[in-house]
Amino acid sequence: MNGKPEKNGAISTQSNLPIPDFDPPKIPKRNKYALACSFLASMTSVLLGYDIGVMSGAIIYIQKDLKISDVQKEVIMGIFSLYSLIGSTIAGRTSDGIGRRLTIVFAGAIFFIGALLMGFATNYAFLMVGRLVAGIGVGYALMIAPVYTAELAPASCRGFLLSFPEAFINVGILLGYVSNLAFSKLPLNLGWRLMLGIGIVPSLLLIIVVFFMPESPRWLVLQGRLGEAKRVLDKTSDSSEESKLRLADIKEAAGIPEHCNDDVVSVSKQHHGEGVWRELLLHPTPTVRHILLCALGLHFFEMASGIESVVLYSPEIFRKAGIKNNTDILVATMAVGFVKLVFISVATFFLDKIGRRPLLLTSVGGCSICLMALATGLTIVENSDHRLTWAVIFCVVSLLFYVSIFACGLGPITWVYGSEIFPLRLRAQGCSLAIASNRITSALFSMTFISLYKAITIGGAFFLYSGITAIAWVFIYTLFPETKGRTLEEMESLFGSFFSWRSTSRALMENNSGDDLKS
Repeated sequence: MNGKPEKNGAISTQSNLPIPDFDPPKIPKRNKYALACSFLASMTSVLLGYDIGVMSGAIIYIQKDLKISDVQKEVIMGIFSLYSLIGSTIAGRTSDGIGRRLTIVFAGAIFFIGALLMGFATNYAFLMVGRLVAGIGVGYALMIAPVYTAELAPASCRGFLLSFPEAFINVGILLGYVSNLAFSKLPLNLGWRLMLGIGIVPSLLLIIVVFFMPESPRWLVLQGRLGEAKRVLDKTSDSSEESKLRLADIKEAAGIPEHCNDDVVSVSKQHHGEGVWRELLLHPTPTVRHILLCALGLHFFEMASGIESVVLYSPEIFRKAGIKNNTDILVATMAVGFVKLVFISVATFFLDKIGRRPLLLTSVGGCSICLMALATGLTIVENSDHRLTWAVIFCVVSLLFYVSIFACGLGPITWVYGSEIFPLRLRAQGCSLAIASNRITSALFSMTFISLYKAITIGGAFFLYSGITAIAWVFIYTLFPETKGRTLEEMESLFGSFFSWRSTSRALMENNSGDDLKS
C-alpha cells in the first residue's frame, strides 16, 4: 500500500485516488488591508453618534442655562437631522466629482467648525448656527462611509465591513454619554459647552487618518484611472484571481471595454454623475424602482421604529419611567449606549454567515415586541399613584432589550443593504436619496416626540412605534431578496420582482445545486 500512516494508526489510501486537481477547502481569511481601510473610513460615523449621545444629556443643562421651551428643545434636537440632509444630498455629487477620499476630509473639516461654534454659543440662535454647520458635516459623513466601504470590500466580508459605520455611530453615542457624565458637575454655563465643543477631537482625528487610505477602486475606474484601481484591488481582494474578476466587472459596469488595459483611459461624462437623477427618479427601470423602494423604505423604517427618540430622549424616558436623579438618569443612559455597542457585534460577525434577510426579519420582529413591552410598562408607571419598583425595572429592561435587538439587525443592516444594492453608476446619488429618507424621518420623529407623548401619553407613543415596526416586518418580508455573498455588480439581477421571498428561495436553490455539483 502506498498510503501513509495516520496518527491513530490507520492507513490512508487517499494518495491512490485519481484526483490530481484535488484542492481541500480553506477557511477564508479576512483581508487585513480592506479591514483597516474600512475601519478608518467608518470613523466618520463617530461624528453623528457623538452628537446624538452628547445632546441627549447636554440638553438638560442647555434648557436650564438658555431658558428654552419644550418646543425649542424639540427643534434643536431634531432639526440636526434636516441639517445633515443638506450634507448628504450634496455629498453624492461631491464624491462623484472629487472622490470618496476627499469627501471624508470635507466631512471632518465641516464638523470641526460646527463643534467650535456650538462650544462658543452664547444664545439659542448662535447654537442653532453651530448645529447647522455640524449637521452638514455629519450628512457628508453618513453618505460617504458606507459607499466607500462597499466599493472597497471583497464580497466575502462586505457585510462584516459595512457594519463598521453603524458600530462607530454607537461608539460615538457612548462617547457622547461619557462626555455628559464627565462634564455634568461643572458650572452650568460651562459644562454643556465643553460637552459640545470637545467634538472637535474626533473630527481632527478623521482628517488625519484619511491620508493613510486609498481611493475607492470603483471611483478610480469611473475616472478612467485603471492602473490605480488595479493596484487598490490587488491589495483589497482575497486573491489575484478575484482582483482580476472585480476589475473586469467594474469595467463592464462603467462601460469600459474588457480588453482595454491602459493605465488611464477616457470615460463618458455620464460616469461623472450626469444623467443619474434622471435614471433614478424620472425614468427608472423596474429593477431600479425596486432597489430604490427597498433602500428608501428600509432607511425610513429604521428611524420610524423609534430608535432616534429612544437615544435622544432616553433621559426623558427614564424620568417618565420613575428615575428622578439626574446622575442616575445619565448612568442609565450610558447603559443604553454600552448595550447598543456590545450587541452590534452580533450582526457584525453573522452578516456574512447567516445573511441579511434572516437577521433583519428577526431583529424587526423582536423590536416590535420590545417596544410593546416598553409601552405597557410606561403606561403602568404613568397610571400608578405611587412608585412601582418592578415597573421601573421592567421599563429599563424592555428599553435595553429593544436597543440590543435593534443593534443586532435593523441598525447595521440598514446601512449595509442600502449601500450595496445600487448599481455602480447610481450608487453615490442613490445612497444620498436613501440617507435623505433616513434624515427626514429622523427629524420628523425626533422633533415631535415630546409633543407626541403629551398628546397620546408616553406609553401611547411607544405603542405607535411598535405598530410601525410590525408593518416594517411585512414590508421587508415581501420586498427584500438576500444579498449575502453577491458581488456589487451582481445586485441588479436580484431585483425587479416585488415578491422577493421567491427570488431569495430561487437563489438559495441555485447556490445549493452549485454546491452539490462542486462536491
